Amino acid sequence: MKKTFLAAALLIVSAMAAKAQVPDLNSLIPQGSGTVSSRIIQIVALLTVLSVAPGLLVMVTSFTRFAVALSFLRSGLGLQSTPANLILISLSLFMTFYVMAPTFERAWDDGVKPLMNNSMPEEEAFGKITEPFREFMMSQVREKDLKLFEDLARDNFKTKDQAKGEIRVLIPAFMISELRRGFEMGFLIALPFLVIDMIVSTLTMSMGMMMLPPSVIALPIKILFFILIDGWNLLIGSLVRSYA
Repeated sequence: MKKTFLAAALLIVSAMAAKAQVPDLNSLIPQGSGTVSSRIIQIVALLTVLSVAPGLLVMVTSFTRFAVALSFLRSGLGLQSTPANLILISLSLFMTFYVMAPTFERAWDDGVKPLMNNSMPEEEAFGKITEPFREFMMSQVREKDLKLFEDLARDNFKTKDQAKGEIRVLIPAFMISELRRGFEMGFLIALPFLVIDMIVSTLTMSMGMMMLPPSVIALPIKILFFILIDGWNLLIGSLVRSYA
């Protein structure tokens, strides 16, 4: 009987201790004027932004132009997997960080840092963070593409001030402009390699070598040509200078 009583007493004491160790929900939420529901919504919004961060990097930076141009280079050389996708994507990312460094620094100093220090409300911080990216996109977007999305948008989405575009209209217009410039540079990159392919094909056919694929001879010639003209230096320099 005593053992049963002691066991019951131990169970009660352990349950009370466990209950005392369970933290209150209010203690887990930072102090502020917002309610529990608003804080939960903020956390969900933050997780959503983090999950789509790679897409945001592609949409509002110079990554698209770099990736398209480098893809055209590999196709023009006739190489299927060299350089590998990992190398091209990594090179595009580091070139993007190089070009976008002033924009990232402004967004950090003007918006992210004050928000982390609780010296600026979320609404004001969002405007400070997006403003450098808006200015960058406005400097690169074509007026024709911007006008296209303004015409397609509803009246309340239209850009009232041409110098400060609405972000929902500016981002797709900027992406289309970047794709166009990427394809323009890709054409200029692929054109010399196309000429080499045509010359090699003509020579092999005139020599009667019908069974020999022209690409077998053209591939080392194109690689040698790209090395002799210091192609990587010219290409990367031209891509970075295109944002000057």
